[in-house]
Amino acid sequence: MNSDRVLLVVNMQVGLVADPPQGIPAASTVRANVALVLKHARMAPPEHAPRIVHLRNCGETGDLDEEGTPTWELLYPPHDGELVMNKRKGNAFAGTGLAEIVPVDAEVVVVGVMSDYSVKSTCRAALKRGNTVLLIRDAHGTYDHQELTENGRFTPAHEISAQVEEELDKAGAIVLDMSYLPGLFDGR
Repeated sequence: MNSDRVLLVVNMQVGLVADPPQGIPAASTVRANVALVLKHARMAPPEHAPRIVHLRNCGETGDLDEEGTPTWELLYPPHDGELVMNKRKGNAFAGTGLAEIVPVDAEVVVVGVMSDYSVKSTCRAALKRGNTVLLIRDAHGTYDHQELTENGRFTPAHEISAQVEEELDKAGAIVLDMSYLPGLFDGR
């Protein structure tokens, strides 16, 4: 395992990535793409294989990610040697031991859900620590938003994810298309 590269799999929990309307609108695409990212990371030669960390959100009572419920469980069970960390905040570095696991000079690859909350805040925290951050387009997603103000303005999930990508790109993250996946974990 190469500690210079870490794959963070954020909130890939049964309820959040179920088919809509329960799960996010792009659930099928995100599920398939995260599965491909995990497959490539797991197949990487040992000297280039990333440390894989599954982050699981512990939501409130009644939420899809309510701790201990069937919908809280990880969609993709970890393999031997992969870590699982439960978190209670959007930023996965807050209130967990993630900062001790991820070296500040490591390249951090991020996939998962909720683009505008956990994914964004975890990426921002990693950037602030000095990590190189790679966010994989179409391997993260969120829900549509209906505003309570502004006459109930509706923003589709795909627009929110694109806004997050633009914001993180400006902050210094590298946003990659899935086409870069075959070479992502090969020691480039």
